Amino acid sequence: MTSTADALWVGIDLGTQSVKAIVATESGEISASGQHSLTSTRNTETGRHEQSPREWTDAAASAIAQAMAQLTDADRSRIAGLSYCSTSGTVVVLDDNGDPATTGLMYDDSRGAAFADALRDAGADRWMKLGVVVQPGWALCRIAWFAHEGQLPPGHRIAHQGDVLAEAMTGTCMPTDWSSALKSGYDVIAHEWPPDVFATASVDLSQLPEVVAPGTHVGETSAAWEQASGLPSGTPVFAGTTDGCAAQLGAGALAPGDWHTVVGTTLVLKGVTPHPISDGSGAVYSHRAPHGDYWFPGGASNVGAGALTAIFPDADLAALDASVGERTAAITPSYPLTRRGERFPFLSADAAGFALMPDSRRLDDLRTLTLEAGVESVWAGVACVERLCFDMLTKHGAPLTGRFSSSGGGTRGATWNRMRASLLDRPIALPETAEGSLGMAILARWGAGQAAFAEPLELERVASSMSRIRTIVDPDAALATRLSDTYNAFRSALTSKGWIS
Repeated sequence: MTSTADALWVGIDLGTQSVKAIVATESGEISASGQHSLTSTRNTETGRHEQSPREWTDAAASAIAQAMAQLTDADRSRIAGLSYCSTSGTVVVLDDNGDPATTGLMYDDSRGAAFADALRDAGADRWMKLGVVVQPGWALCRIAWFAHEGQLPPGHRIAHQGDVLAEAMTGTCMPTDWSSALKSGYDVIAHEWPPDVFATASVDLSQLPEVVAPGTHVGETSAAWEQASGLPSGTPVFAGTTDGCAAQLGAGALAPGDWHTVVGTTLVLKGVTPHPISDGSGAVYSHRAPHGDYWFPGGASNVGAGALTAIFPDADLAALDASVGERTAAITPSYPLTRRGERFPFLSADAAGFALMPDSRRLDDLRTLTLEAGVESVWAGVACVERLCFDMLTKHGAPLTGRFSSSGGGTRGATWNRMRASLLDRPIALPETAEGSLGMAILARWGAGQAAFAEPLELERVASSMSRIRTIVDPDAALATRLSDTYNAFRSALTSKGWIS
């Protein structure tokens, strides 16, 4: 058997736009990687967003094959396990042969929204105990839609996006993990599918997958998958998790009080706590962590780096970093929400972006400022949203005593990182990579230890050895003073609109 010191671990990230696969060493070095694009079918008028489940598996096989081609035969023999992540809330119906009977309904397909109220009422006591609120965008509503449309007949069953990949790799029926199952209505405290809720949805419990902890050993890859992907048959497969949890694993944010922020098109926060965190509205919800008796609370704002390209599509942000960093004038407060509706740190279907300018409240009017002042306003606005998220989490009992880290496209600029650290008054660690695929390689390594294929290790220890820190951004006292006034004006504006109290 390959010693753990020489072992290689495969992580697969099955996303919306592509599948990424990496092969990592025990120290987190990336030995090989591959990627293959995915396509979607959308219709904004009907709320439709679909993908082909067969494309998921074909694209994953292609991405893995690219990575395998970069390894020698000796390297491939050192592969000791794999895990996978996928988008949270994407579901499909499989027939009695395990083949897709429907397209995959993606996480933001809204055709099941009309079922939310009935499903919320059916499990009201249970949802209150769990600290969650069933949202119209939950996979549970899409499952009810499948049943209502006659697409879930007897003998057919529900699977999540990652489950489909696991079944393709092993050739057998696979369980799901409790993070992927959360938005499908799974009770992560009682460890059961709620009978009353699924009776309301007209779904038999036998049509729902078995649920296991992320990192559980669930099977081995088949000879057919080796032929399709080049991955050696018999490779141990460990149950995966959602993409958001995978990024947290990749960043090594796994000790109580640790928090990780992804600054992508939107802003996603997730942390580690000894108990679930809820605000009562559903803006915050908690995944059960793979390890110990911990929880991964968090939420996702519709504000993020996407505002920059929406408002300043032609700006060279990298070139602006230094000049924005040299500004000392007052910062124009803004809430850079470029679409209607907010999810976190508050829920409001009517929320809209604004800029607090002398003669205007229109977000687009930031373009009338100098480019540096306008970009600085957006950067500060996103930083204000992040600070408000943490203020709200603190209010509801979340500990912020650990390491703060961050990843995503919005962390490429030194000035923006410094603004965020200064407003939070916390150092922010920037990992070399917090890719979901690396998080899954970490989960596979930990799962192997839990399954006694190697010496058992704590998940935090595995992550700390495989997730490398690129740099740490410290707060700047002078910048914090400028941002304090901006944040106070930002909060006052949100309060006046009734969005926060």
